Amino acid sequence: MKILSLCPSNTELVEYLGLTDMLAGVDDYSDWPEQVSNLPRLGPDLSINMDKVEELKPDLVLASLSVPGMEKNVAELEKRQIPHIVLNPQSLADIANDLVFAAEKIGRPERGILAAKQFTEKIEELKRISSRIKKNPSLYWEWWPKPVFTPGKVNWLTEISEIAGGWNLFADVELASVQTDWEDVLNRQPDYICLAWVGVRREKVNPEIVLKRPGWSEMEAVKQNRILVLEEELYCRPSPRLIEGAIKLAEKIHPQEFSV
Repeated sequence: MKILSLCPSNTELVEYLGLTDMLAGVDDYSDWPEQVSNLPRLGPDLSINMDKVEELKPDLVLASLSVPGMEKNVAELEKRQIPHIVLNPQSLADIANDLVFAAEKIGRPERGILAAKQFTEKIEELKRISSRIKKNPSLYWEWWPKPVFTPGKVNWLTEISEIAGGWNLFADVELASVQTDWEDVLNRQPDYICLAWVGVRREKVNPEIVLKRPGWSEMEAVKQNRILVLEEELYCRPSPRLIEGAIKLAEKIHPQEFSV
């Protein structure tokens, strides 16, 4: 079967199913697993080259609505009658369900059931450990610095925060993504600042940038050097790799409880 993936989270989901050898093309931003680096590129996830998609004659295209603007990809797939499914996970449960759904559509349902079971078991294991932690620090997640974007309650990072033994500073806002400002974050006084800028590699993010923000140098998280520069690919994509991110985060904020 010939499969195409139109965004990184879908490509990673296929790898978790153990079916990467079926991929015949991926979007420009898919960078994991390493073996996809040799596959034909279909363009950026928001501007997929549909002529190229059609030329590859896929048996199934994995489309997504995880980023605003992807709707036009889906509309074009429908218009051209290219076989596809659309994933739009907003939670860890959604990701588990997508593993099962995608595997069924690929014709390997047993892979989906196994992958979802392993994924869910890992989540439960982390929950068991975090439930014993008495002090749960607040985490300010920064997706973008100016204007400031941070995940709200309806987002997988609220769940990731909890299973890692913390809580999302903006979990009181009933949105998936919140636009706010530096003063609002300062007033909320997070215990940790988690910088994971969408589309920016970790090594390109300078944590000292927060010192230039009005009042932030007096923030306790800054004074205590509790600024975490995190891999955006482990936190900003709704894929099974979020669990890898959760484990890394847990080991940073609760090294004794989560040390392996």
